[in-house]
Amino acid sequence: MPSTKEIRTRIKSVKNTRQITKAMELVAASKMKKAQQNASSGQAYAALLAEVLANVSDRIDGIEHPFFEKREVKKRGILVVSTDRGLCGPLNSNVFREVLKVKDEARFVTIGRKAVQFVSRNKLDLLAEFSVPDEVPYLQIKQIVEFMIEKYEAGEIDTVEVLYPRFVNTLVQEASFGKLVPISNLDDMINSLRGKDAEPYHESLDERKMKFEPDPATILSSLLPLFVNREAHQALLSARASEHSARMVAMKTAKDNASSLLDSLTLQYNKARQAAITQEILEIAAATASNG
Repeated sequence: MPSTKEIRTRIKSVKNTRQITKAMELVAASKMKKAQQNASSGQAYAALLAEVLANVSDRIDGIEHPFFEKREVKKRGILVVSTDRGLCGPLNSNVFREVLKVKDEARFVTIGRKAVQFVSRNKLDLLAEFSVPDEVPYLQIKQIVEFMIEKYEAGEIDTVEVLYPRFVNTLVQEASFGKLVPISNLDDMINSLRGKDAEPYHESLDERKMKFEPDPATILSSLLPLFVNREAHQALLSARASEHSARMVAMKTAKDNASSLLDSLTLQYNKARQAAITQEILEIAAATASNG
């Protein structure tokens, strides 16, 4: 049995760990609430924008735009979203597991330090790396998407996809693929943005006649990039909500485990202390009996 001094040292160490994890839990919880609100409010806007695009495209015959172009996929372009810091449970590892499942030739763009480290460690084709703050500025996401669109239009990649930890609820985050370009099925995108609990969207129900000014091609050329940028921005908002939720849960679990270990060590310390006292009493009694 370890000595009382060793147990006291372990108790002090566990108390410090519990204090740190509790503080990190509170910080993550405060960030989580704001991130979840941003993801929830942004989801409605992105879904509405997708519906507007669907209504417009339904009324245009023979759409010709690079975003609708069907081409042979020789090299996928994948934007991998991760965290800059760890201590968020299996969030990043779930995303990286999906990366390893990609058997097609692909080029990767990363957001987050963990993704850069993973792609470099596995010697994958890293096209570029970016860092995005917690606030997830729209203009910064727009620049990242525009960079990938340039590579797409230049023929360096044949798809623009985003792989990110999608926020489901505080306890559940799913590694999810979202295909930004080319746009193949708007209905699927709308349903994905709406969420599983929303009523499925099948086709445009807007029967109003539309007049396009200046012309449909100009409107699409403005509306399509906006839609793609907003969908990417929504993915990043969801990823941030997932990160803070996962970190809050991980730190709460660590704090609870530290509390359980502390109780066990305290009991062990009391037993060791009681055994030491009993041993001293026996020694005193034995010495007294031998002197008598």
